[in-house]
Amino acid sequence: MEVWEDLQGRDVVCLSWRDMRNPEGGGAELYLEKVTAGLVARGARVTVFTAAYEGAPADEVVDGVRYVRRGTKLTVYLEGMRALRRGDLGDPDVVVDVQNGLPFFTRLVTRKPVVVLVHHVHREQWPVVYPGLTGRVGWWLESRLAPWLYRRSRYVAVSEATRGELAELGVDPARVTVVHNGTEPAPLTAPGKAEAPTVAVVGRLVPHKQVEHAIDAVLAARLVHPDLTLEVVGDGWWRDELHAYAAARGAGDAVRFLGHVDEDAKHEAYERAWLLLLPSLKEGWGLVIGEAGMHSTPAIAYRSAGGTRESIDDGVSGVLVDDKVGFTAALMDLLGDERQRRELGKEALSMSYAYSWDRAQAAFAAVVGEAAGRRRFRLLPQRGEKALTR
Repeated sequence: MEVWEDLQGRDVVCLSWRDMRNPEGGGAELYLEKVTAGLVARGARVTVFTAAYEGAPADEVVDGVRYVRRGTKLTVYLEGMRALRRGDLGDPDVVVDVQNGLPFFTRLVTRKPVVVLVHHVHREQWPVVYPGLTGRVGWWLESRLAPWLYRRSRYVAVSEATRGELAELGVDPARVTVVHNGTEPAPLTAPGKAEAPTVAVVGRLVPHKQVEHAIDAVLAARLVHPDLTLEVVGDGWWRDELHAYAAARGAGDAVRFLGHVDEDAKHEAYERAWLLLLPSLKEGWGLVIGEAGMHSTPAIAYRSAGGTRESIDDGVSGVLVDDKVGFTAALMDLLGDERQRRELGKEALSMSYAYSWDRAQAAFAAVVGEAAGRRRFRLLPQRGEKALTR
């Protein structure tokens, strides 16, 4: 395996709308935290520009990474462009532009090499989160302007599904390197599944996560499994709407909202759960699938979400479905089949160990190194992926 390791003396600036310590931080922010740690370990000086939030220092260094926080989740884009253009973030050798729907338009303010990091394309999310004109403008920026603006830049996608979606937008697949998420080994928790049937949803509470689908599936399954409980782990701006939805559906004690919890409590929820439910509209990868897999907890997810087709080996480590009817049917089938759940859980655990952060860090560092003018590289494939060659 040929991997370029040394980034000694290189300056890398990353622009992201959130960092992992932001209350709204999620899988995309964890990914950035992990790959920037890999850059620092290889000798790079890394600055992350991101939005400010209550209680956060405007400037701080965490684990060798400099964080600069300015603006809100909307104004952070303009503030980032200004800071990069003025030199407030230093003189980078490489800029990493994290495109969560919108890029930071860094190509307009720097001539340095830019690597665009994309978790997934937001075609389906724009009309859900921003209905009307705002969503249409957002989708035009993502689908038309961004591919043209970054037509000479390298891309990193977290799945082959995202790479394919970028190709549909006109991004040459030859410029896109797939660097999958890793999975952190699970902390020790009290062993064993809950005695009563228990399932979990884990993640930010936002509309496109479609937690309502999980609530509906659980309520339908309670006709056969009356003691079934859904634990919802996480928080977000859609929280009140979900509470109201559960109340309107008469969910009662069938749904428990645990809110934002620490890592230990999150992993305890994975351990208790018989199944992870992931009814998300779109996932670049689905980090929670691997986290649950570390506890031998298989997932049910939508095939159309994209990255789930790679983080779940359908029928082997979990189950992919096509619609709400299929989601409910899969839940009921697995609740009634302990042997199948155990087999899926065993493979989910195996698949979780197949993807490491060490490998993701090495692959991401290689892309950054190449953008900075270093030599070409080749990474041997992991389970279920092609060799990465550039």
